[in-house]
Amino acid sequence: MLTLTENAGAVVKNLADRTLAASGTETVTHGGLRISTAESNNFEVAVAPRPQPTDQVVESSGARVYLEPEAADALSDKVLDAEIDANGSVHFSLGVQ
Repeated sequence: MLTLTENAGAVVKNLADRTLAASGTETVTHGGLRISTAESNNFEVAVAPRPQPTDQVVESSGARVYLEPEAADALSDKVLDAEIDANGSVHFSLGVQ
């Protein structure tokens, strides 16, 4: 199962909370980051107010990551890390557990 570094957990929680609050979404307490598969073996990442019915949910220190089934399989042995650069942009990276 995908795991999150401590830093990734903090970034995901902050990003989801701020994005959903700014959009006026009432389900902020259930929001998280959703990872799905895209063409060419890439992943799409977006803030989501709740998981889809078939998503695997990974929780870490209050952060939630929702993985669509194919992404969950592809990321089952990975660690998600995140950092915020000097311009405030979020960058995610994957490592092997």
